[in-house]
Amino acid sequence: MENKVYLKKLVEELHSATVATIGADGHPQTRVIDMMLWDDKGVYFLTAKGKEFYRQVMEQQFIAVSATKGKVSVSLRGKVKNIGSKRLDEIFEKNVYMQEIYPDDTRTALEVFCVYEAEGEYFDIGDPSHVVRDSFVIGDIKTKQIGYFVGQGCIGCKLCYSVCPQKCIDISGKPVVIDQNCCLHCGQCAEICPKQVIEKRS
Repeated sequence: MENKVYLKKLVEELHSATVATIGADGHPQTRVIDMMLWDDKGVYFLTAKGKEFYRQVMEQQFIAVSATKGKVSVSLRGKVKNIGSKRLDEIFEKNVYMQEIYPDDTRTALEVFCVYEAEGEYFDIGDPSHVVRDSFVIGDIKTKQIGYFVGQGCIGCKLCYSVCPQKCIDISGKPVVIDQNCCLHCGQCAEICPKQVIEKRS
């Protein structure tokens, strides 16, 4: 699917996401933040200038986002920038509950941030016997191949297939091929491979 499908799902269907930054003690810190808008440039959220989260995002300019509902999740990891009050009125129009949280002129306490360069992942376990995984990006960045890949030297023994929970390995040829959109990244194939030609990329 196209990136915009996942961004729309994140904002309009999942909406509330766990967002991680690094705290003053050097450890990860999370909080729940609503994803307010999306477009071709990225995903938008807001926070109050007096919050510790605001200070962390301003300093680190990088966040990790993960939202889930039911059996579906969308995650992002990437750069974020402050765009001030731009699109603040639009956010309040589309997310009317914000008008009660910050009525009248009190919305001036808020500033808007945009996640503009990020790697993302969509994960759906709605059908447990056939999971769906997909990667996407926001902005002009190159995607990185992650997961398990079968290299040269595969002898076609099919042991990897025998331990794969999703049976997502095409064993019709050599080397066998792992379907990255269904793989759970459990690593059992790499462990059992007698030739040790299954590589983990991260």
